[in-house]
Amino acid sequence: MLIGLAILGLVIGSVIGALILFGATDGGLGDMDEVLKDPKNANAIRGVQVISVLFGMLVPTLVVAKILNRKPFQLLGLGKKINGKQIGLVVLIVFASLFIAGALGYLNKELPFFQNYKADFEELERSYAEQVEIMIDLKSFGGYLFSLFIMAFLPALCEEILFRGGLQNFLARATKKPWVAVIVVSLLFSLIHFSFYGFFPRLFLGIMLGAIFLYTGNLWLCIVAHFLNNALAVTAMYVYTLQGKDIKEAMNDEMPFYWGLVALPFLIFLFIGLKRNSKPEPEIRTYNPPDIINGI
Repeated sequence: MLIGLAILGLVIGSVIGALILFGATDGGLGDMDEVLKDPKNANAIRGVQVISVLFGMLVPTLVVAKILNRKPFQLLGLGKKINGKQIGLVVLIVFASLFIAGALGYLNKELPFFQNYKADFEELERSYAEQVEIMIDLKSFGGYLFSLFIMAFLPALCEEILFRGGLQNFLARATKKPWVAVIVVSLLFSLIHFSFYGFFPRLFLGIMLGAIFLYTGNLWLCIVAHFLNNALAVTAMYVYTLQGKDIKEAMNDEMPFYWGLVALPFLIFLFIGLKRNSKPEPEIRTYNPPDIINGI
């Protein structure tokens, strides 16, 4: 149900997005690739981004959660409080994960079976970087704050509600195999970003976020972690812009593989601490079809 509604939401969002671009270009969409790369259409492209995540991720998940339970926010893990220890541990987990993700990015790029498609992959990465440059506004501090909202907070909120609060949550309940749900949803999470060089880092990010949700049942902690990860990237681009450097340099987060090996024990230690500081709570059941029909 959730996947079907998400696809429907993406279709609706795409139609609305096309109408926004149609209006921004005075009806002259022409070559869509050129339209999306034209800085004059930056505001329209940002609008398309907002519509896409709202209709394709946020709305479908909230609708399904409402169908399944009278308290949809609790079902999704949004009804729990967070404490200072959890926040501190999650922040440290994100920083430790940066080293592992950077090492995986290096490994991802150097894998032999990717070399035959290197030119195609690099073209996709260049296209993605150009899209980010158009969407992001780093010419002023106000623009930086706006970019944090568009590029860091909104994706973190909507993606975590769909992937962890929705897909991982429901799949774990259905299969009774939570780690299978974490891995499957993390693979899907990485694939939908359409970045070959970023596949392993995003897969790892998905597993890290999935583990936070698995151990705490608190989606807000996942949103905080995801936002911090995104915000660090936006902030790095902002600093590079102030220094007159190309923000593409800031987007390159690869690092030697041994840094990942050094960071891994610390990450495991932090997750043990997070699990100990998160009390398990009774599972919130979802309504089965007869319950829904009877209005229970």
